[in-house]
Amino acid sequence: MRLAKYLAHAGVASRRSAERLIAGGRVRVGGEVVTDPARDVGDEGVVEVDGRRVAPEAREVWAVNKPAGVVSTAREPGRRRAVTELVDSPGRLYPVGRLDVDSTGLILLTNDGELANRLTHPRYGVPKTYRARLARPPSDRDLDRLRRGVRLDDGMTAPAEVDRLGERELEITVREGRKRQIRRMVEAVGNEVEVLIRVRIGSLELGGLRRGAARRLDEREVDALWEDSAP
Repeated sequence: MRLAKYLAHAGVASRRSAERLIAGGRVRVGGEVVTDPARDVGDEGVVEVDGRRVAPEAREVWAVNKPAGVVSTAREPGRRRAVTELVDSPGRLYPVGRLDVDSTGLILLTNDGELANRLTHPRYGVPKTYRARLARPPSDRDLDRLRRGVRLDDGMTAPAEVDRLGERELEITVREGRKRQIRRMVEAVGNEVEVLIRVRIGSLELGGLRRGAARRLDEREVDALWEDSAP
């Protein structure tokens, strides 16, 4: 197995981040610094990152229904709870992407860096679906603008799928992962999101998972996520 992939499977970082660790001279194999991410690592090779031995863990992927007020980080230095605290696992889990502190709904935690990268990198275009309640009823023109893409301070958004569920309720599916994207898109058409819930990532739905609860995905569900993120 190549070194960068080995580190990703060990839950150290995504493969891209692992490549940066290797290039920075922070990884040793058999006691020697290795700067080539393509270096093959066998079972006999002792791999260390910053002096700490690492080894592949059993792959884990968890679905969490994140409550408001919980942050999408592996650790939270302040008073707010980190989303990783909602999962009962000895694994070194970290969130797949972000869900802002005021939003609720589906977020994934995993120690599989490669899967995390594929689910979040824009090139794979994995759809993420949200249900939003707006401050005011949006016009049909507003919905058309959201579908075509709107200009934000970091550029135009890609076309989105937008369905009206009620007078002020929308279902919005995007294939990007910009910070607070749904809220910013709605603001760009002169409205405001009051409630935002993520209900689907790829083929995985939030379903009846109660707020604040977590469940480990089975092999079939994980395989489906890999299919969702196929190039």
